[in-house]
Amino acid sequence: MQAKKRGREDVLGVGAIVVITGILALVGIGNAIDTPFQIQMWTLLTACVLGVAGLVWHTARDQQGDQTKYENGIVKAGVFASMFWGVAGLLVGVIIALQLAFPNLFYFPDFGWLNFGRLRPLHTSAVIFAFGGNVLIATSFYVVQRTCRARLAGGMWPWFVFWGYQLFIALAGTGYLLGITEGREYAEPPWYTDLWLTVVWVAYLLVFLGTIWKRQEKHIYVANWFYLAFIVTIAMLHIVNNLALPVSFAGSFSYSAFSGVQDALTQWWYGHNAVGFFLTAGFLAIMYYFVPKRAERPVYSYRLSIIHFWALIFLYIWAGPHHLHYTALPQWAQTLGMTFSIMLWMPSWGGMINGLMTLSGAWDKLRTDPVLRMLVVSVAFYGMSTFEGPVMSIRAVNSLSHYTDWTIGHVHSGALGWVGFVSFGALYCLVPWLWKRERLHSMALVDWHFWLATIGIVLYITSMWVAGIMQGLMWRAYNDFGFLEYSFVETVEAMHPYYIIRAAGGALYLVGALIMAYNLWRTARGDAPARERATDVPAAGVAVAAE
Repeated sequence: MQAKKRGREDVLGVGAIVVITGILALVGIGNAIDTPFQIQMWTLLTACVLGVAGLVWHTARDQQGDQTKYENGIVKAGVFASMFWGVAGLLVGVIIALQLAFPNLFYFPDFGWLNFGRLRPLHTSAVIFAFGGNVLIATSFYVVQRTCRARLAGGMWPWFVFWGYQLFIALAGTGYLLGITEGREYAEPPWYTDLWLTVVWVAYLLVFLGTIWKRQEKHIYVANWFYLAFIVTIAMLHIVNNLALPVSFAGSFSYSAFSGVQDALTQWWYGHNAVGFFLTAGFLAIMYYFVPKRAERPVYSYRLSIIHFWALIFLYIWAGPHHLHYTALPQWAQTLGMTFSIMLWMPSWGGMINGLMTLSGAWDKLRTDPVLRMLVVSVAFYGMSTFEGPVMSIRAVNSLSHYTDWTIGHVHSGALGWVGFVSFGALYCLVPWLWKRERLHSMALVDWHFWLATIGIVLYITSMWVAGIMQGLMWRAYNDFGFLEYSFVETVEAMHPYYIIRAAGGALYLVGALIMAYNLWRTARGDAPARERATDVPAAGVAVAAE
C-alpha cells in the first residue's frame, strides 16, 4: 500500500514538471521572436504531450514493478539509446571528415543545415553527450543496483531522467542544425536547453543518491564514488559555465554572465573538466566494475583505487588554464594549470596500472575473449592519453601543438580508444546479462569489430599527429628575410592526404560500430550463437578420443 502511494507521488511529481514545461513551451510558441526558437518550442511541447500520455498509460496499468527485483528495463532502454546515438554521432563525424578532405564534393550550399559549422557541434555533442551520456546513465543505474543490492530509488524518476535526457539531446541537436548555438566548446546548447538539462541532472543525482542511501550493502564500492563525482561535478560545471542572460525569454539568443579573459577561463575550466569528469571519472567507474567482472578477478588494489580517486578529483579541477597559454590570462594562472596537468600523470597511471593488473592470473583470457580485450585496450589508451595530455600542457610543447591537428589526434585517441572501447566493452557485457542470454550472438563479429576499430583509431590518430606537427612547424617557419615561409593556404593544402587518411580511419570505426549494433540486436532477440568455438573442455556426455 505504501509503495503504491509513493508510486502515485512520483507520477504526480514528474507530471507536474512535464505539464509546467509544456505550458511554458506553449507560451514560447505564441511569443517567439525568431522561427528557430518557435520550432524548438514546438519540439518541446510535442515531447511534453507524449510525456503526459506516457504517464497516463503508466497510471492506467497500475504496475509499480516488483520492488524486490532490480529495475532492468531502464538499463535496456539505455543500451538501445547508446547504440543509436553512437552510430548517428559517428556517421556525422565521418561526413564532416569528408567535408574537410573533399570540400568540393561534400559542400551543400542549398542546405545550410549540412554545413560543417553546424554539423561539427552536432558530431561532438552526439558522441560525447548522447552516446557517452547514455552509456554513463545506463551503466550507473546497472552498477549502483548490483553494488548496493537495492532497486533504483524514485519509482518513475529514473524514467524521467532517461527520457528527459533524450529530450535534451533532441533539443540541442536540432538547435545546432537550425543555427542555434552559444558558441562555447562542449557547451553549445541555448539557455532554455541548459535549464531543462539542469532539472534532469538534479533528478539524476537524487535517484543515484537515493539508491545508495537505501543500500543493503554497507560498503560503497569505488565505482559508485567515481559515478557520484562525475554527477556532482558536471552539475557544478554546467551551472557556472552556462550562466547567461537571455536577450528575450521568447528568443534563443543570450549573453554569457562572464566576459573577456574571465569568460575564457570559465569556459576552459568547464571544457577541461568536462573531459576530466564526464569522459574520465564516469568511464573509470565503468572500468572498475566491468573489467573485474569480465575477467572474473578482484580489483588488483582497492587501496590504490581510493588513492586514484582522491588524487584525480583534487588535481583535475585545477588543470583547465593550460588551454590558455600565450593568452591574456595571467601567466601564474597558466603555470598553475600546467603544473597540475603534469601532476595528473601519476594518479592517472595509477588507475591504468590498477586496471591492467586486475588481469593478473587471467591474461590468457585475452586470447579467447575479444570483449575483455576491448576493455583492456581501452585502459591502455587511457594511459597513453593521460601521458600525452600533460606533455602537451607544457608551455614549450603547447606553442607547437596548440590550434593544430595534433590536438585533434590527442582528443580522438582518448575518445575513440578510451571512451569508445570501454563503452563498447560494457555494452557487450550488459546485453547478455540483461536479456538472460548465455553468450553474445557472435564472438567472431566482436573480433571483427575490435580489429576494424583498432585499425581505424591508428589511422586516425597517427595521421593527425603527423599533420599537426607538420602544421605547427610550417606556421612557425621563417625565410632568410624574416617573413613567413608558408602561406596559410599552403599549410591547408599540405593537410589534404592526412585528412583523407583520417576520414578512412573514421569510416572503419563506424563500420565496427554498425557490426556491433547488429550483433547486439541478434543477441537481444535470442538468436542462436552463429558458431560454437572449439575448446579443450568436452561437452557433457561426449567422449573424447585419446591423442
